[in-house]
Amino acid sequence: MGSVKDLVVVEKPEEKKCGIGHFIFSDRYSVFDWGEMPDHITDKGKAICIAAAHFFEELGKKGIKTHYVGVIEDGKVKRLNELKNPQNVMQFKLLRVLKPEIRGNSYDYSIYQKEEINFLIPLEIIYRNSLPEGSSVFRRLKEGNLKFEDIGLKELPKPGQVLDKPILDVSTKLEATDRYMSWEEARKICNLSETEIQEIKRITLFINHLITKETSKFGLFNEDGKVEFGFDNDRNMVLVDALGTLDECRFTYEGLPVSKEIARIFYRKTDWYKDVEEAKRRDKISWKNFVKSSPFPLPKELAKSISLIYKAYTNELTGREWFDSPPLKEVLESIKGF
Repeated sequence: MGSVKDLVVVEKPEEKKCGIGHFIFSDRYSVFDWGEMPDHITDKGKAICIAAAHFFEELGKKGIKTHYVGVIEDGKVKRLNELKNPQNVMQFKLLRVLKPEIRGNSYDYSIYQKEEINFLIPLEIIYRNSLPEGSSVFRRLKEGNLKFEDIGLKELPKPGQVLDKPILDVSTKLEATDRYMSWEEARKICNLSETEIQEIKRITLFINHLITKETSKFGLFNEDGKVEFGFDNDRNMVLVDALGTLDECRFTYEGLPVSKEIARIFYRKTDWYKDVEEAKRRDKISWKNFVKSSPFPLPKELAKSISLIYKAYTNELTGREWFDSPPLKEVLESIKGF
């Protein structure tokens, strides 16, 4: 399916009927849209699966529709309280993925003018509670692709600025590189109604509030995160993919990153990252063909510490010791040297 998780199609989705899918959450990780990086993060897949299942189950209790069915253990679909051990396979209702066609140097979304039900909405919705250093907002402001008025600010923001209220951003999901756009463009290319756009925003803000509230209990600040949606057989809005994990969110603890942002920070100092940025400026679709170098593995101690962060996060989020890991605070203290 992608660089960090695989998809098994158990039952293929049809035009008017959802299928059944399994996500196999791997120990792979990706940064800067590169795809699979050269090393793996031990137990990351299981930690991500359990954390995502936790939030799906909590949202289900609150009436939010999701594609989540359960976690697979010993060949059976189970809820978290039925699991004996952490697992990395999740069962869900599988929607159709309708890919836009590439025409020249752009994408043609006309297929969404014809389809109404049972498909993935090809957007990523990003909520932002702050603008940490490294946020794409600063690059977009610098390049002139975004104005601070567009995101509800009265003046140019500063790195690390905590926002008075969340900002909602939207980007493409199925293009070679995520492309930010206005909400009006997003509405048009996906053939959404204004009511459906407002529903996406409402649910995203609700999810943001839930994740922020739950993670603040063990000292984390929810800087930003992403969610994805689809339509079921009755064109009800359904939350899909995964959420609330260290791959979907950017958390900090007393200013220290608590996610794969640690790996991003490390790689931003390399020549490979410079090559990636230059290639993206040259060609937004086929940029990988122009990257002259390859990323090298993380230092072993850094990779080990990132693994412990994933495991400690899941333990503290769920209130259950799934993994043998020190408390998250201790792990983060050990990583400060990097």
